[in-house]
Amino acid sequence: MKKIAILALTVMVAISAGAAKKKASAKDKNKPVFTTIKENPITSIKDQNRSGTCWDYSTLSFFEAEILKATGKTYDLCESFVANKTYMERAIQVVRYHGDCQFSQGGSAEDVLQTLKTHGICPEDAMPFPGSLYGDSLNNFNEFFSLTEPYVAAVAKSDAKKISPQWKVGFQGILDAYLGKCPEKFTYEGKEYTPKSFVKSLGINLDDYVSITSYTHHPFYTAFAVEVQDNWRFPLSYNLPMDEMMQVIDNAVNEGYTIAWGGDVSEPGFTRQGLAYAVDTKKTESLAGSDMARWLKLTAEKKRNIIDSLGCTVPEVVATQEMRQERFDNWELTDDHGMLIYGTAKDQNGKEYYMVKNSWGETGEYKGIWYMTKTFIAANTMDFLVNKKAIPANIRKKLGI
Repeated sequence: MKKIAILALTVMVAISAGAAKKKASAKDKNKPVFTTIKENPITSIKDQNRSGTCWDYSTLSFFEAEILKATGKTYDLCESFVANKTYMERAIQVVRYHGDCQFSQGGSAEDVLQTLKTHGICPEDAMPFPGSLYGDSLNNFNEFFSLTEPYVAAVAKSDAKKISPQWKVGFQGILDAYLGKCPEKFTYEGKEYTPKSFVKSLGINLDDYVSITSYTHHPFYTAFAVEVQDNWRFPLSYNLPMDEMMQVIDNAVNEGYTIAWGGDVSEPGFTRQGLAYAVDTKKTESLAGSDMARWLKLTAEKKRNIIDSLGCTVPEVVATQEMRQERFDNWELTDDHGMLIYGTAKDQNGKEYYMVKNSWGETGEYKGIWYMTKTFIAANTMDFLVNKKAIPANIRKKLGI
């Protein structure tokens, strides 16, 4: 009996394993298998943790890659330095506007560029490690911003006829307490620098960088300030037709450059496992055996599960200029994340993707890297910072740069 029981158990385990393998195989057939087309050098994956500083991490990653391309040297530049300088300058603007603009954690690539130009930069280890000042292992801005937001609002909305400049002293104290005090001098590889002398030593020209976007509510081949709240410095972006905007990205990657990308990752096709598709909802709900009414009732998580199961076979929309504009005007296309485009790849079906560095640590299927289809990028780009040398000559001529 014991032998029979063991034999029966063995058969059951084998059947169960076979069924599981069959189920896994059915799912795995839709899992993308990537072949790298072009991969440019980048620095290590960072983790912004619980802070709204993707703009800071992604853009410093961009400049680290620019330095690497120009000099062959690898640097780890300090996000806390940029955040300290940026939040003070943003607070000053909010007070100047009497509170009629937004003070928040978010920002843009321009904030990093302007910090480098105005204040310089320091290496990561010249300031306290993120979160260490208040006993955390990484950034956690919950307590930090629960103090800074009402502080700025209290000054900006004050009924006083004249305010004291001491508010800046107090606010700087909060910034220094949570981010660390920006050094006036530091030693790097045996040499003493100031933040300004350090940025001059990095081997890049800060006047080489321009912002690109693509919308029809402003004329093409002109420059305008993209109308989103975190674009609070009002920097100008060159406006290109969507196809030419994509040509700039492709040419940059092919020529060995990276792109500091800002756009919308709130779409269901952006997965936490490292993939991003511009999902065609109507075709997807049909493939999932659902009608539109049922699809609309599904939670975001269940929709993502269906998209995950379809994998690289998920149907995508055709990105158009008109769609981009409509989604921007009705608040669907939002500016909610910054990442670094650094390469291209294709899957087993020949579909092309951009390889994109995130700032959420080594998470997801690809350890902090996302594979985002070219259609997703075309549909969801708000704007991006790029070296003007990476722009095709014919497009640079149209822009006059």
